[in-house]
Amino acid sequence: MLPLRFFRDRAFSAANGASLAMYFGMFGSIFLLSQFFQTAQGYSPLESGLRVLPWTAMPMLVAPIAGALSDRIGGRPFLAGGLALQAVGLAWIAAVSSADVGYSSLVGPFIVSGIGMGMFFAPVANIVLTAVGARDEGKASGASNAIREVGGVFGVAVLAAIFSRTGGYESAEAFNDGLVAATWVGAAVVGVGALIALAVPGKRREEAPVPVLDAA
Repeated sequence: MLPLRFFRDRAFSAANGASLAMYFGMFGSIFLLSQFFQTAQGYSPLESGLRVLPWTAMPMLVAPIAGALSDRIGGRPFLAGGLALQAVGLAWIAAVSSADVGYSSLVGPFIVSGIGMGMFFAPVANIVLTAVGARDEGKASGASNAIREVGGVFGVAVLAAIFSRTGGYESAEAFNDGLVAATWVGAAVVGVGALIALAVPGKRREEAPVPVLDAA
């Protein structure tokens, strides 16, 4: 069973709240964007997946660097900064998207969103696990994974509902209308996640050892 005392720790609660918002916006938006390339622009599923690669591949480059730096300066700047970049990327997509938008117009926001994802991934796991004792790391990891999945499920469900309310599959223009409305909401939710991430405690400075004077 999950010990609810975990959520009394500010780092644990804030990191998981930010994670919920992150996966809400990310999964919901990628779910619709992959369909946009196929439905509105006529690409195959493989071609659609390849076009999203600048977004989904960036964490492979950024996450190791962010993880190493977060050990030195703390995870909060990376969580908040990563979510802010993700929100900017989603808002950028919503601002430039149209039924016949050129792919070159989307590469920039895809890269920005991917950098934001990479900055978020490694530090959030470290923050969650260090917020609990070593004996509780398994439970904390399981809770974090469950919250992440819930965020993704709700992101797909809510953004798809917004899409169906404001657009549809009748035409490329109708699909784009729904995509734009849903992506703006995803950007707003991820932006809220960036504010939540600021509640994560900063890294404490290590006190310098006090020199021992030789009495001789």
